[in-house]
Amino acid sequence: MFVVDACRHSFTIPVMGIAFTIDSPLKLARYGISSTVSLVDDAFLEQMRKHHSAECGDDYVAIKKNAPNGRALRCTAYLDFLDRQVQKQMKVIRSLPFEEGSDICRYFELLPPSPLRSQYLEMLECQDPAKRHELEEALRPQVVAGAINANIMTKLDRDRDRKGVELPLGDSDALSAARGFAKSTVDGSLILSAGMNPRLFAYIATLDEFQPDENGYIKKRLVLKVSDYRSADVQSKVLAKKGVWVSEYRIESGLNCGGHAFATAGLLMGPILEEFKEKRAALAEELMGIFNKAREKAGLFTLPNTLTTHLTYQGGLGTAPEQSFLHDYYQVDSTAWGSPFLLVPEATNLDKKTRNDLANCKDNEIQLSPNSPLGVPFWNFVNSGSENARRERIASGKPGSPCPKGHVALKWDFQDVPLCRASRTYQSRQLKILQESDLPQATKEAQGLELQNPSCICHDLSGCATLEAGIDEKATPAICPGPNVVNFKKVISLDEMVGHIYGRNIAMHRPERPHVFLRELELYIEEFGKQIADNAPRLSKYEDNLRAGVEYYRALFTAHFGDQAPALIAKLDALAATIPTLQSEVPASTGAGVAAAQL
Repeated sequence: MFVVDACRHSFTIPVMGIAFTIDSPLKLARYGISSTVSLVDDAFLEQMRKHHSAECGDDYVAIKKNAPNGRALRCTAYLDFLDRQVQKQMKVIRSLPFEEGSDICRYFELLPPSPLRSQYLEMLECQDPAKRHELEEALRPQVVAGAINANIMTKLDRDRDRKGVELPLGDSDALSAARGFAKSTVDGSLILSAGMNPRLFAYIATLDEFQPDENGYIKKRLVLKVSDYRSADVQSKVLAKKGVWVSEYRIESGLNCGGHAFATAGLLMGPILEEFKEKRAALAEELMGIFNKAREKAGLFTLPNTLTTHLTYQGGLGTAPEQSFLHDYYQVDSTAWGSPFLLVPEATNLDKKTRNDLANCKDNEIQLSPNSPLGVPFWNFVNSGSENARRERIASGKPGSPCPKGHVALKWDFQDVPLCRASRTYQSRQLKILQESDLPQATKEAQGLELQNPSCICHDLSGCATLEAGIDEKATPAICPGPNVVNFKKVISLDEMVGHIYGRNIAMHRPERPHVFLRELELYIEEFGKQIADNAPRLSKYEDNLRAGVEYYRALFTAHFGDQAPALIAKLDALAATIPTLQSEVPASTGAGVAAAQL
C-alpha cells in the first residue's frame, strides 16, 4: 500500500502548463514535496535535460528528433535525469549537520504539525549531547523525497506526424508518453487528465510497470483527474476490467482551476465531494472484485486485500482552514495547490518579468478566454508576452502563430496536413475563405475576430522556461493561472507559502476573499449566464444543480462552520439571488454533471 505520493506533506503541487512545474522536482523533492511534470512536449523535455545536465555536471547524450521511439525515449531520459538528481540531493541532505540554515533543518521546519515534526522539535530542545546525537541519527533516515509525478492530457494523442503521415503502432503522443513514464526509474504517479482515451487505457494495461507486486505495492501508479463521481466510477471500472488499478482520484474544480476549464453542468464541488465520501469505500470494494477477476482471467495472482485508492482535491484553495476542512470532513488524503505557487520562485519555473507582472496583475487580467486552440475555455493572463504578441500579429496583418511544434495540430479542415487553430497557416486559410463568402460584412468581421482568438499554448507555454534558461531569448511566454492567483499579490518565498498552507503565517493579500466553495459557485453562476445567452443545451439541469448546491451549502455551513455560518450563509444567499431563472422550457438532461471523461 502506498502513502499519497510517498511524501511528508498534506499537499502537492499539480502540473501547471507545460513548463511551470517542468523542473519543480529539482527544487522541491528534497523537502518531501511532490510535484508533477507535463509530458506534452518531448522536444522541450530534451531542451531542459540538456540545460540542467550542464548545470548539474550530468552526462548528456542527445536523443535525435527522428530517433525510433524517440518521444518515449525523451520522456524516459528526462524523468530518469530528475530521479538521479533528486537521489543525489537526498544523499547530501541526509548527511548535513543539524544547524541553523541547513537544508536538513529546513526539511523538518517545512513539515506540517505531525509526530515527525514533534520529534525534530524534541531534538532541538535536547541539551544532552549524546542524547541529541541519538535523536539526530534517528531523524536522518526519515528524510524522504517527494514524488516525481507526470501528467498526460489524454486527448492530445496525435497518431500522425506534422506531414500527416501515420505514426508506427504505439507511437501516438499519449501512448509514447505513457511508455516513457513506465520505463523510467521514478517511483511516482502518472496522472491522466482531460478525459477518457480508450486506446490509451488499453495500452496502459499492457505495461507491466503499472501492476502491483505480491505485497500490493505499485511503483508506477495511475491517477485519474476527474470533475465528478460519475467520471471516477466509469473510468476506474473500465481500467479495472483491463486489470489496471486506479490509485488516486484527483478531483479538480471545473472552473476554479488554472489552464483549461472542464466545467460540470452546474454540479458544485461540495456535493461532489460528499458523494465521494459516501460511496468511496463501496466503490473500492466493487473495483477490487472486478480487478481480481481480470487478473485471474489473465493468469496473474490475485490480491486478498483491497488496494488503496486515495482522494485528493485541487482548485481555488486559499487558506489553511479550507484545507483542514477538506481533510477533516471530506476525508481527502491530500490537496493540490497550483496557481499561488506561480509566485514562488523556489517552486516553479517562470521568468522574472512574467512572475512580477503576475504578482501585480489586476483582477480583470485573469480571464476565462477562448484563446485555447483546443476549443475548451482557458484561464489566461491577458497581458502575457504571448497574448501581446498575438495582438501585435493581428494588428500587423499577419495573424496566427508560426506553430513550430504542432502538438495541438488536430484540425483536418484542409485535408492535406493537420493544422493547429492558432497557427498562421490555419487562420490565413480560414480568413480567406470567410472573406470570399457571401456572408454579411458584420458577420464576416465577428467570425474573423473569433478565428483569431486562439493563441499558441505549446510553444509559448514553454517560453517562461526557455527564456529564463537562455534557450530562447525571443520567447513570448504564455501563462494560464486560475482566478485565485489574484488574491496573492507578491512574490512569495517557499517557507512563506508552505507556512500559509499550514496556518503558521498569512501569505495572502486578500484573506477576506470568498470561501473556496462560494467562489466556485460565483464562477458557475457567471458561466450559467453565458450559456443562457448562447442558448446552450441542458440548461434546466444546470439550474437545478446550482440550486441544489446552494441548499447543500446552507446545511453544511449551518452544521459545521459555527460562528462563521451566518456570514457565509448571507454571502450564499446573495449569490443565490443572482442565479438566472430560465424564461422558457428547456429539455432537462437525464445525467448528472458533465464529467471531464465525457468531453
